[in-house]
Amino acid sequence: MSARSAPPHGGDTAAPVPPPATAVIDERGIITGWSPEAQRLLGHTAREVIGRQAGYVLVSDARPPFGRFPGGENQWCAELFVRHRDGHVLPLVALGCRFIRDGPSPQWLLTMAPPGGFLPLEEERAILEWLFDLAPVALAMYGSDLRCVRQNAAMARLTGVSDADCHGKHLAQIMSGPGAEAWEQTLGQVLRTGRPTADEEIHARTSVDPDHDHIFRTWAAPFQNRHGRVLGVCTTASDVTERYRARERLVLLNEASTRIGSTLDVMRTAQELADVTIPRLADWVNVDLLETMLRGDEPGPFTGAVALRRVANQSIHEGAPEALRQRDEVDFYPPHSPAVHCMATGRSIVHRVTDPITRSWLADDPVRAEAFREHDFQSIMAVPIAARGAVLGVTVLLRRTKQPFTDDDRLLAEELVTRAAVCLDNARRFARERTAALTLQRNLLPKRHPPQAAVEAASRYLPAGGGASLGGDWFDVIPLSGARVGLVVGDVVGHGINAAAAMGRLRTAVRTLADVDLPPEEMLAHIDDLVIHLAAEDEDLNTDVAFLGATCVYAVYDPASRICTIARAGHPPPAVVTPDGKVTLLDLPAGPPLGLGNLPFEPMEVELAEGSLLVLYTDGLINTREGDLDDKLAQLRRALANPASPLEVLCDTVLADLLRERTPDDVALVIARTRALDADRVAVLGLPADPAAVADARSWATHQLTEWGMEDACFVTTLVVSELVTNAIRHAHPPLELRLIQDRTLICEVTDASSTTPHMRRARLSDEGGRGLLLVAQLTERWGTRHTREGKTVWCEQPLPEDASCRA
Repeated sequence: MSARSAPPHGGDTAAPVPPPATAVIDERGIITGWSPEAQRLLGHTAREVIGRQAGYVLVSDARPPFGRFPGGENQWCAELFVRHRDGHVLPLVALGCRFIRDGPSPQWLLTMAPPGGFLPLEEERAILEWLFDLAPVALAMYGSDLRCVRQNAAMARLTGVSDADCHGKHLAQIMSGPGAEAWEQTLGQVLRTGRPTADEEIHARTSVDPDHDHIFRTWAAPFQNRHGRVLGVCTTASDVTERYRARERLVLLNEASTRIGSTLDVMRTAQELADVTIPRLADWVNVDLLETMLRGDEPGPFTGAVALRRVANQSIHEGAPEALRQRDEVDFYPPHSPAVHCMATGRSIVHRVTDPITRSWLADDPVRAEAFREHDFQSIMAVPIAARGAVLGVTVLLRRTKQPFTDDDRLLAEELVTRAAVCLDNARRFARERTAALTLQRNLLPKRHPPQAAVEAASRYLPAGGGASLGGDWFDVIPLSGARVGLVVGDVVGHGINAAAAMGRLRTAVRTLADVDLPPEEMLAHIDDLVIHLAAEDEDLNTDVAFLGATCVYAVYDPASRICTIARAGHPPPAVVTPDGKVTLLDLPAGPPLGLGNLPFEPMEVELAEGSLLVLYTDGLINTREGDLDDKLAQLRRALANPASPLEVLCDTVLADLLRERTPDDVALVIARTRALDADRVAVLGLPADPAAVADARSWATHQLTEWGMEDACFVTTLVVSELVTNAIRHAHPPLELRLIQDRTLICEVTDASSTTPHMRRARLSDEGGRGLLLVAQLTERWGTRHTREGKTVWCEQPLPEDASCRA
């Protein structure tokens, strides 16, 4: 439906709008033409008005001087007052167009209509005026040669080039950059195909801001004449730089939320911050943390030179040639430097390199000043790294462009640094707690194995490599009476300093109970009670971290009999490697984990050939996120298949083969190679329960020591043998047995079938007895009692004579 016959908004069909009245007037103001529409509108016939002055129908006050108005223009539009034939005056809207007809004298075509009437040229002119003068959308028209025909005022404001200056120029002459060239190629494609383009985003520079790329959203379509011939291309553009940058900031913040703080590692977290900011925010960035904070001290005051440790840097150039300090090196910043100033105030600062504060800083640091000149840095931004009310360090960003950092850049940098600061503080706190726990744990674990003859031992402790922190794994090698040795490996449930402290309490308890010489199953029963008590204690004290339990394996090896007695509490089974390389995982009853209570622990006895390997470990060695336990145990067997290797090398081989990736749990490993006492270094004598046997025991001991070349020890040894055998005959039950062992010390043992433990007491002057154990304690280095399944053994040790010690 045409505009002429379109219905009004009410919905009813409107009456046809009559065509406008037209008249032709020459430059002298003589009416030379009069249309029938003018006759209908004004009542004058053509015969009445043609040849008359325009004043015949135009009121004199509103009559335009056609000979000289409107000053060289070819068009005008105005409101006229026209006299009707009956004498009344009509206000009309008139549009005048100058044209040349039948000679060189121009004439005016005057089109008139009542206000609101139909004037196509007037409407078109109004539309064009609005489009080119007032429209907010930037628009330009390019001819078939892709030269600018006309642009509107919005496009002139966008490009900084006026309509007159851009006329006849190509787009690449109005804008610069590869984006402008790509846009002009798009216009050529529209001109050739006759099809409009979809919206495109281009990066280009204009004379408004020649130093920076702006992002423009563009659209182009062909314009045609009424015959369909393409005359050129019309294109629109809008500057979406701010919207684009806002979107980029949101993308960057979203990326930062996923990239920064992926681990609890200070160095890596700082590097993640540096990587996110380059190149979208700066050309160079370095992240420095206070030395005091890394040591765990409080920050500030920032009155003098401040020591900052470089934890990360990044550059737009490969290899970071701008770096004056490498990672983990310390730099000193004076108090008037931007870095220290922003840390002291707690606020970000932005400066040009030419600003007084930056010039003063660089003047005192010629090396840094030369680096700034070499790399053409123009502006600097320093953002304090602060979290939980504490200043941790500073992030320094540098730009080469003349355009300094904006407020939006500062806000974005602060947001990124704030997010990283929390992660850095978490990493710092974690590192401090982990270091404290690791120090505690390493101080609690044995630094070297005590001298003993039963086994050759090597061990390893590996803290957790994942984010779970270290745990409560421990191990120990404990010399026992009778040249025996106790081997223990345990694992406290949980991680961190609480697990390390709990581990220390359990290890102390195990060593204390080991001195009592309890069998492995009884040892685990006592430790089980201790764990229950510790858990109840934690619950009563309402501690944040309760004692959740532990696992343990305890083995006692006797080199005289080559018998190893083992019991475990919910722990992985030990491995035994025979001298020929056969690896066996002992089918040892698992037992419940420590802390459950009221459940028995079953021991196993196994005879080990001399040179066998006994391997104890925690579950961190065989646990895996992928695969299954059987595969890990098979790996363990393969790693242990060469028992002839030095134990230190074998430990490293086992860890390397089974822990090819960082483990989320601690690992404790003990490998012991068994030894056996030579038969000629152990002497055993059975005794009857007869007091007369005491003299025989003394004689036998003297004879045995003489054979060993230890005559100097005969006096003390016969006194000790006499007292121990006498006590056994008087207070115990048969069978009785006396055993002498030549080891690192001279060991004397008396075994009987009674479970009664002898106690040393102080005898009165009138007492005839009660001084035996006191005498034994005074004559020997140490003595004690250990219980067996059939009774007990009272033992004592005395140092070997110097010559015998050398032979041993």
